[in-house]
Amino acid sequence: MLDIEPAVECGRRQAKAVVGETLQVSATIIVEGHGVLGAGVVLRDPEGRLGPLVRMRELSPGSDRYGADVTVTSEGIWYFHVESWADPIAHWDHDAGIKIPRGQDVELMLAEGALLFERAARSIRQPPGAARPAAARSSLMTLARRLRDRSLPPWDRLDATRAPRITAILGEYPLRDLVTRSGRLPVRVERQRALYGSWYEFFPRSEGVQFDPMGRREPISGTLRTAARRLEAIAEMGFDVVYLPPVHPIGTTFRKGRNNTLEARQGDPGVPWAIGAPEGGHDAIHPDLGTFADFDAFVARARELGMEVAIDLALQASPDHPWVKEHPEWFTTRADGSIAYAENPPKKYQDIFPLNFDNDPEGIYAEIERIVRLWMGHGVRIFRVDNPHTKPVRFWERLLTAIRQTDPDVLFLAEAFTRPAMMATLGMVGFHQSYTYFTWRNTSDELTGYLRELSGPASAYMRPNFFANTPDILNEYLQHGGPAAFKIRAVLAAMLSPSWGIYSGYELCENTPLRPGSEEYLDSEKYQYRPRDWDTAARDGLGISGYIADLNRIRRSHVALHWLRNLRFHHVDQPELICFSKRVNGASRSTERSSGEATPRAGGQGGDAADTVLVVVNLDPHQAREATVWLDMPALGMDWHDGLSVTDELTGENFSWGQANYVRLDPAVQPAHIFTVSREQG
Repeated sequence: MLDIEPAVECGRRQAKAVVGETLQVSATIIVEGHGVLGAGVVLRDPEGRLGPLVRMRELSPGSDRYGADVTVTSEGIWYFHVESWADPIAHWDHDAGIKIPRGQDVELMLAEGALLFERAARSIRQPPGAARPAAARSSLMTLARRLRDRSLPPWDRLDATRAPRITAILGEYPLRDLVTRSGRLPVRVERQRALYGSWYEFFPRSEGVQFDPMGRREPISGTLRTAARRLEAIAEMGFDVVYLPPVHPIGTTFRKGRNNTLEARQGDPGVPWAIGAPEGGHDAIHPDLGTFADFDAFVARARELGMEVAIDLALQASPDHPWVKEHPEWFTTRADGSIAYAENPPKKYQDIFPLNFDNDPEGIYAEIERIVRLWMGHGVRIFRVDNPHTKPVRFWERLLTAIRQTDPDVLFLAEAFTRPAMMATLGMVGFHQSYTYFTWRNTSDELTGYLRELSGPASAYMRPNFFANTPDILNEYLQHGGPAAFKIRAVLAAMLSPSWGIYSGYELCENTPLRPGSEEYLDSEKYQYRPRDWDTAARDGLGISGYIADLNRIRRSHVALHWLRNLRFHHVDQPELICFSKRVNGASRSTERSSGEATPRAGGQGGDAADTVLVVVNLDPHQAREATVWLDMPALGMDWHDGLSVTDELTGENFSWGQANYVRLDPAVQPAHIFTVSREQG
């Protein structure tokens, strides 16, 4: 057996899954000579109980690659192993199917078959009082006697070995020679929010900010209490996670002004990531935002609305942070005796001191774990980690392991727009989710290639979270595509990835860059207050908040969209359109929310009804495009010549489709179809 998957670093690290998720276990299996082999996978649950042997099938003829789907049903560390064996009955069936119709060695072949079925019957373990194994054993012994009965035509005797009941018995109790067993491989199974969720990011200080129209006094920051008023509208758009940038005191030394100028004007609030002031550091709340009681009330209100609160974990300090005086050894001292500020040449961040983890690593570790647990104590179960790739991997592995041992429900999202190997490594050492390159994948080929990677081998160690924008990233596609571009990217993010998110203002289609060629926002909220007139937008129907609500409604009602590994692409004969689907077998279409988390009522991918979602998107936000979509019918659970009934979840329209289908999408009217699929009756 070779190349068993899913496996991370050959099993030295745990592969990832969530409760209810179905994984394909696969392996390359070879046998000497022309013998027929069999293979299967066995799961061991966190309590050590072994599941049944699940038979594997060759994934494509002649590939020697075998696979089977298995489902994990509870949190904890699961294990699986693969078994392969020589299958003497399948080998006999192959030869008998050739010889007997030709009259070659007929009775000899049937006699040898009888011996094999007798062996198979004797190999069935029969616990006392177990009726099912006894019945299977009796059926196989009866078949062996039939094979020896020369009063029956040979072909009738051969056909009897292929009866559905016999096939089912051999599937459950295979006769196995030369059994080979792989080592155990681990899979860590976590709560569903580790894979599935809709995120909304906003700055509390901008919600409820007050300005003096005469300019006689400084602006008054919004608070956590005023920000809580925004939560109901966020929940109405269907979001599951509310993510807050740092809420800590902000330094004044080298404070950045509007649009990242080096000179802050009176009333400029500073960058939230420049953490630390005389009022405190990472373990404090900015006085303008309120108190821990206010924060607790914010978290409680979010929970009432079915949402979780995520906060930023940014391991850096302003020059005014208490750490600078109390622990100067935690920073890098330059040749002139000054503390080194953050740089990414030619960019300079004079308002931020990075930590030096080589100086007193134990002291730094103890302080960061204390801070994380402090916020956990105030109801935070999700941390978005700022630039984790600039800190030691070993530090993250230690911290995330320590938190997991006591609080396995706490999740960490890696905000690491960096080299692929580092992004993969962060996922392997324990980060539950990762930012990705989705923002910069805009063409059909780019999206298809990248998503096949993420939903394929990379899914064992890295879960994507597709943010359509961030306070740092206003992609060129959004700058020039108008509202249609915002809808298109939202559809792609929400339908391709189980987790997706937007930064506040996306629903208003804010798209003005700082300058041509820049991905920074003009008047970025990182450097100033950015109040938005939500009431007027709602009253006048401005923006696309209703469209976003529809996407999240569709996501919540279709279990197929809760998973990643089930993504399949379909051929389109024009590059401006893309088509993909997600399907789960036997999935309940209804979901319920429990503690802010959507979970399938039928336990993940159990239940009676299949759920299939098919999406077609026009990637050109400027003009209508048309194409022929060629469907991979088996990927939709259909035969190649079946007819389909497809219903657009956005418009309610119904169409009859087949393997080849004409599509025309005008982005000004409807940039995408999101279809539910069923077999056409009649």
